[in-house]
Amino acid sequence: MNPRLSEALSQVPPLLADHVILSAAALLLGLAVALPLAIGASRNDRLRRIALGAASLVQTIPGLALLALFYPLLLALNSLFAPVGLALPALGFLPALLALALYAVLPILRNSVTGIVGIDPAIIEAADGVGMTPRQKLRMVEAPLAAPVVMAGIRTATVWTIGAATLSTTVGQPSLGDMIFAGLQTQNWTLVLTGCVAAAALALTADALLGLIEAGIAKRSRWRIRSGLLALLAGVVLALAPLAMTGSRADMVTIGAKGFSEQYILARLIGDRLEEAGYAVRYREGLGSAVAFEALASGDVDVYVDYTGTLWTNAMRREDNPPRDEMLDRLGEWVAETRDARVLGRLGFENTYAFATTQETAQRYGLQNIDDLAAVAPELTMGTDVEFLNRPEWASIRDAYGLAFAEAQSYQPTFMYRAVESGRADVITAFSSDGRIAASNLFVLADPRGAIPNYDAVLMVAPGRADEERFVSALTPLLDAIPVEAMRAANYMVDRDDDKASPAEAARWMLNEIGLAEDGVSPESGA
Repeated sequence: MNPRLSEALSQVPPLLADHVILSAAALLLGLAVALPLAIGASRNDRLRRIALGAASLVQTIPGLALLALFYPLLLALNSLFAPVGLALPALGFLPALLALALYAVLPILRNSVTGIVGIDPAIIEAADGVGMTPRQKLRMVEAPLAAPVVMAGIRTATVWTIGAATLSTTVGQPSLGDMIFAGLQTQNWTLVLTGCVAAAALALTADALLGLIEAGIAKRSRWRIRSGLLALLAGVVLALAPLAMTGSRADMVTIGAKGFSEQYILARLIGDRLEEAGYAVRYREGLGSAVAFEALASGDVDVYVDYTGTLWTNAMRREDNPPRDEMLDRLGEWVAETRDARVLGRLGFENTYAFATTQETAQRYGLQNIDDLAAVAPELTMGTDVEFLNRPEWASIRDAYGLAFAEAQSYQPTFMYRAVESGRADVITAFSSDGRIAASNLFVLADPRGAIPNYDAVLMVAPGRADEERFVSALTPLLDAIPVEAMRAANYMVDRDDDKASPAEAARWMLNEIGLAEDGVSPESGA
């Protein structure tokens, strides 16, 4: 079997288990809300208008935004509940569950109301005529007659929920979306397709089994209903098996990563070191900067790599730009005092923002530094990653140089480099440790005013692991061990168009390059 496909398939079982748990829980919660509400709404016109209007409003919110909105909401609730010692997890399973359950409500609610209200009034009058109580009428008349329509709504909600669950990766909840997001960032289409096919197969299988139950209800066939229910139950139990096996291990470590190639490589690098020390590891990848840091502070992630400038400006809300050592010392003190976490130390390289353009554009406008860029910026289009324009660093750089571009477009990092190469963007906010700068022969503009802060890569350790000697000892050899040249080469192994390496292969090459492994791969071969 193709090694790339084999590696992708090996990720499916645990992620499928997480995906099934999340989807099933969200559907059950959606049913618990929608069905009683539908019964009440079918008997009260005002309640019906309010309930359907509210459910429809939720559907107008993009799925990704709905997931993200639960993060500040849960943080606010935690502030209210703090006096009584109650803490709700703001990341991971809970926000994903709540968002997906809300998404599941509308199709179930709308179909249930339609099914009940659409029953022939003569049948209802006949039920009343024989003296049925409201409960008897619901159980013996309305529910059986409305069931096929209700089941159609449940089937729609199921397919929507399983598809939308792939977005839960962004709030730190593992799902098949991990493979899709990671594959998009590293241009590993095998990983993307495997994740998509697995999610689609899960949705189609669930829909087919619910269709069997729906047919059984319509034809009053008990064997169809029982077969469908048993198959659904068996599928859930089967999917949960990998999770049950891994969940029983007390030495399981969760490694976090943001959504770009360097982070995926470093996560695998850390994973190799911890596995060598006897830990079992799992990964939570594709996290946003704020999500990753809060996941570490809450213990949902045990270790990940962040950058001093990112934490300084975004987490600490600082606008000054002190020297490297001073920034690291003060950051370490702040992390320990406010989160009980630990900055273990620098990895040895910096990945700072760098304004980059093509050689042709630099020559055409006479660009050498960001001061030169500011003079012609109103004629140019800037391409950035999806976070940069909302980060404090951009405001500082913009104000320091008076930058005002004609247009700014946001891309995933992979496509940002494509944009400047193709001419869709004139200048981009590249990453200094990215091998694609040299590979694409891009020209990096100098920062004469020192407006861009330091971005030393640092190992962040969760409060529960900060003083664990075996854990810290396994990671300490990585400190000050990774030169920027090695990081660029590893990044390029993953990002190049031909003969690509996976993040795991690049991590193994890196371990060999820095002398922490006996066997490795060459940057040329990628395998």
